Amino acid sequence: MTARLYAHADEAVADVEDGSTVLVGGFGMAGMPVDLIDALIRQGAKDLTVVSNNAGNGDTGLAALLAKGRVRKVVCSFPRQSDSYVFDELYRAGRVELEVVPQGNLAERIRAAGAGIGAFFCPTGAGTPLAEGKESRVINGRTYLLEYPIRGDVALIGAHRADRMGNLVYRKTARNFGPVMATAATTVIAQVGEVVDTGHIDPETVVTPSIYVDRVVQEANA
Repeated sequence: MTARLYAHADEAVADVEDGSTVLVGGFGMAGMPVDLIDALIRQGAKDLTVVSNNAGNGDTGLAALLAKGRVRKVVCSFPRQSDSYVFDELYRAGRVELEVVPQGNLAERIRAAGAGIGAFFCPTGAGTPLAEGKESRVINGRTYLLEYPIRGDVALIGAHRADRMGNLVYRKTARNFGPVMATAATTVIAQVGEVVDTGHIDPETVVTPSIYVDRVVQEANA
């Protein structure tokens, strides 16, 4: 399978529908596909469920999408930090829903979607408010909670380099959620710093094979 290369981010996100679940890579701003998020803002899709590690930084990226009122629900691990004032204001005003998921659970729930796992038991969150409403089971004397996969309609991820087939490599911590999100969405769109000819990436260094990637856009300032 070969990914389609797009000249502009706007074209790559043009068919994202209202009400979509959008997986957004990044740990803070590391690996955040800002060009794709900005294009999604211009595109106008609304009533979105956004799944990401946190709920936006400052007034760019996810925070800008939130500020436009396009997000109905945020599923994340760290909704609050020193510069999450956009999300804080919206949440306190009741204008956005929140589902808090421990970081390891978030990664595993996304990975489970990509691996075709129907559900799994995990001990994280047992005995806390996060366990409310969840099925539990004692296994080897320890309480586990039943967790379900998180699948996206669209995944927006950032990578360091792609070849013309769509094979991806990442740069250090910017890798974060990109690889698992690329397996767990119907349409995967990658923003990359560089596109090289096929064969110029050592196959042993490919992290996300092209079979998972549908669209590739080179960063506007690359």
